[in-house]
Amino acid sequence: MQPFSGFWPALITPYTADDRINLTVLRELVDYHLAKGVSGFYLCGSTGEGAFLSVPERKLVTETVLARVAGRVPIIVHVGAAGIHDAVHLARHAQDNGAAGISSILPPVIYNQQGVVPFFERIAAAAPELPFLPYLLGVARDVMTLMREMATIPTLAGTKYTGANMYEMNQVVRFRQANWTVFSGMDEQAALGLMYGAAGVIGSTLNFMPGVYREIYASVRRGDHAQALDLQRRANRVTELMLSVGFVGAFREGMRLLGFDCGQPRLPNLPLPEEKRAALHAGFEAVDFAGLAAL
Repeated sequence: MQPFSGFWPALITPYTADDRINLTVLRELVDYHLAKGVSGFYLCGSTGEGAFLSVPERKLVTETVLARVAGRVPIIVHVGAAGIHDAVHLARHAQDNGAAGISSILPPVIYNQQGVVPFFERIAAAAPELPFLPYLLGVARDVMTLMREMATIPTLAGTKYTGANMYEMNQVVRFRQANWTVFSGMDEQAALGLMYGAAGVIGSTLNFMPGVYREIYASVRRGDHAQALDLQRRANRVTELMLSVGFVGAFREGMRLLGFDCGQPRLPNLPLPEEKRAALHAGFEAVDFAGLAAL
């Protein structure tokens, strides 16, 4: 299976005022990112609020983005769900509609760790023609032990590793040599993840400043680590600001300022409190949000 690389937005899911999928804005977002030269799209993950969408909504997002992209870049669809039958259904749907790969979080409620690998096996088997990249976020056990247990999954092709432990991530990178992709999923550590061997980055803040991560990726590739780290620090000032006022609400406000009305987030995510809007706008100016988004 062909490995992946590059910089991929974990695409936001936009909503209308009456909380339906905003297909017009979704298509506009795809066009915007393609113009920025993104390497691919990651759909319906944490940023895309896949866990808070119905199965029909997740299918609609997948179909819409795949149709708009029309094969120009690969698309990995996050199909993980609390119910295994939903996850299997979404995996089959992704394969049938032309996705380049599938991904899944760990089961959201785990009573027995021995059930994790069978959970992943069922999902991967539902799309046997696609590479499977588990989404390792909030893993409460040794990651390398889990990777070794998953090694018998025929389509296991890497992972989206969202964590700050670069030593552990590099162990995952070195787990296999051929047809293996490890994405760094922690935006604040994108440059370090690439330096520690990740093939690419997937993240939330790529939605509004993809050009920054394009240049981080290019800088690491040519060995200019100082430039990559400088860009990372600049991007992290934006991320820190957003975290200080409520990341999800600030994220959607940032998209609105760029011309993309993505609506309000789905509960349990919360919108930006009105009393914090002015401070966020002033902060955006101080950290050069507009300049970074324009790259």
